[in-house]
Amino acid sequence: MSPQGAEHVDAAVARALDEVVVRRSRRRVRTVTAFREDGRTVVAIPARFTRTQEREWVVRMVTKLVAQERRRRPSDEKLAARAQTLSERYLDGRARPTSVAWVSNQGRRWGSCTPADGTIRISTRVQGMPTWVLDYVLLHELTHLLHAGHGPEFWAALGAYPRTERARGFLEGVAHATDAPAPDEDDEDDVGPRTEDAGGGSRGVEAATPVTSTTDADA
Repeated sequence: MSPQGAEHVDAAVARALDEVVVRRSRRRVRTVTAFREDGRTVVAIPARFTRTQEREWVVRMVTKLVAQERRRRPSDEKLAARAQTLSERYLDGRARPTSVAWVSNQGRRWGSCTPADGTIRISTRVQGMPTWVLDYVLLHELTHLLHAGHGPEFWAALGAYPRTERARGFLEGVAHATDAPAPDEDDEDDVGPRTEDAGGGSRGVEAATPVTSTTDADA
């Protein structure tokens, strides 16, 4: 779907608008919500909206959703810098990757590494998750540069990170919800919603894995 009024949006917003799915609900009276689902952008609106209102709100909410994702998404350069900081803090600087990058071809894996050449890849599905979860995924892959498998030495090294169990639980919950395996269940070395008033006032940020933007349409 390419709503009218999208002429002045940037490329990322335009791509999201091209694949947006609009869902009307009679039970949705006051709010409009935008979120990611199975690689698509979904905008949920009240059933009473006119087509003009639909077009206006789709552009508005998708733009906000993309902007929020950008604020929470570090670049490859920042990702590599974060990996270095984590290695020094928790692994005595022994894990030294040659590159760390976001990739979208990890399938069900949260990340992967190739110890032979020192490269680490982090799934774009981790983007938008809490920072401490991203840190765990990075450390999981960094630790694989030191220990190839998931044996006692691997978990002992990774155990230096104080939020290891919490992060694993978080990822297992996401994996269960999306039918994806948890990081250490793979054969390879792998591993919030925003609410806003339609009149412009913010209703706060809720904690959730997918980035979501919700607006009060009657305010």
